[in-house]
Amino acid sequence: QLQLVESGGGLVQPGGSLRLSCAASGFTLDYYAIGWFRQAPGKEREGVSCISRMDGTTYNLDSVKGRFTISRDNAKNTVYLQMNSLKPEDTAVYYCARAPNRIRRCALEPSRYDYWGQGTQVTVSS
Repeated sequence: QLQLVESGGGLVQPGGSLRLSCAASGFTLDYYAIGWFRQAPGKEREGVSCISRMDGTTYNLDSVKGRFTISRDNAKNTVYLQMNSLKPEDTAVYYCARAPNRIRRCALEPSRYDYWGQGTQVTVSS
């Protein structure tokens, strides 16, 4: 059964860090482009970071560059999002998603992804 399960969200103070995990089952993550997205209340879903199929090329939203890092552990079939120097505006539900296998280079456009996890809440507040 295909499944993406996010974990690692929570409440953190501004300036703090969290590491989100996206664990896959039923398929091999390395064969797919994977993205992290977020959606805050009343806002559209936006791409935060993504990692391409096979070569691992990554892309990041401008507002998270230098703070967020996406990585992949093939042995654990898991993609991570390390988030440092968190800000209140990073508060959102964070989702990981898988692009169709034919897509090699990842992108931050949600419409390019066809399989989504259930999300994990990240709240940055003092």
